[in-house]
Amino acid sequence: MTQKINTSIKTLGPAKVKSPLPVCRFVDDEKLISMNISPEMLGEEENGPLKMLFEEAGPRQNLYFDPSKTKCAVVTCGGLCPGINDVIRSIVMEAYHHYNVPSVLGIKYGLQGFIPDYSHPVMELTPQNVSQIHEFGGTILASSRGPQPPEEIVDALERMNISILFMIGGDGTMKAAQIIQEELARRSNKMSIIGIPKTIDNDVNFVSKTFGFDTAVEKATEAIRCAHTEALGAPYGIGMVKLMGRESGFIAAQATIALKEVNFVLIPECSFELQGENGLLPHLERRLKNRGHAVIVVAEGAGQELFERKGADPSGNIILGDICSVLRREIDDYFQEKDIPITLKFIDPSYIIRSVPANSNDRVYCGFLGQHAVHAGMAGKTGMLVSMLRDRFIYLPLTLATLRRRTLNTKSNYWGSVLASTGQPISMLNKCCEKNN
Repeated sequence: MTQKINTSIKTLGPAKVKSPLPVCRFVDDEKLISMNISPEMLGEEENGPLKMLFEEAGPRQNLYFDPSKTKCAVVTCGGLCPGINDVIRSIVMEAYHHYNVPSVLGIKYGLQGFIPDYSHPVMELTPQNVSQIHEFGGTILASSRGPQPPEEIVDALERMNISILFMIGGDGTMKAAQIIQEELARRSNKMSIIGIPKTIDNDVNFVSKTFGFDTAVEKATEAIRCAHTEALGAPYGIGMVKLMGRESGFIAAQATIALKEVNFVLIPECSFELQGENGLLPHLERRLKNRGHAVIVVAEGAGQELFERKGADPSGNIILGDICSVLRREIDDYFQEKDIPITLKFIDPSYIIRSVPANSNDRVYCGFLGQHAVHAGMAGKTGMLVSMLRDRFIYLPLTLATLRRRTLNTKSNYWGSVLASTGQPISMLNKCCEKNN
């Protein structure tokens, strides 16, 4: 099937400045990577994959910006995630050491840092003060949530004489980047906006894996192992672990496969019942009677059909109901009525996972993301983010990344492997199958 969607990357103008990079393999803008993309990534119902062409990431032989006169800025938005400091460090090191850029500014506290009313200071980022930041979790620039007026953001960028702005964040940040780029275009301002996708939930569209995901899964498995130990330590022991995943159950699914001790996994993509023949509670009772213990992994966004909507947070995300509180109460009530003396241990490692330094795999990945972002910005590309798709680094238009959130395909072989690992009864998943029809 032929390509339907425009994947071309906007540029600020002709690239006329010779790159100062040492010996390397330069990438030609005309060299496109062909990939077969699942229609669901575009929100389409068609059968069979769609053939799409993407611009390969990498250094360009000619640049738009003169490195000696280029000023960059970096901002981090949204929640914390392992690897943010690694990306910041990679951007600064690439800009200074390879392109000889004279200045990289760090914008403090997310998009608030652009707004004069907040009076947040700007931080000069240098190889010296970022050299060790990858050893620590969080972000040295701090962060914030919520939108800010794009006109004021662009005013601040113009006052600082910024050439390239690197925005590290999730779905909301990429939408903000798109709006900022549109405001710059309206003013005919030749400034580059480059996104680096950051979300621990792994739910950015057209990104196979976001940075920090490997670290999150690794830490999640530690929590699951502890829950399993607790469950084994008492008659009718139940270990319950709450993991991140507002709309996507990737961390819960991957951690379940990684550690074969999970018996039930609940994700946002699958609704479920508590009572009745196919309910969680009767299945949990049978598991306890047969094996004497059970481990339940719950993504934070699972079971939201059990709650009324509670409004949205400053980033526009729906405020989630506390599914684990409901599950713990319902499990206690159910087994008390059955006169079965359970012992339930609950573990929520969410904020520990978000705040730890990245593991080795994520560090390598973050390094490449930062480098490719600098290559793109120096070449005058804009309105795009750096993506790894099908193990290839590509440049992706923001319009595609913000088209929809990525969710776990519950008809896939991957989800089938999760169910095979748990032994979770198929009868619990009827509603899951309905949701995907």
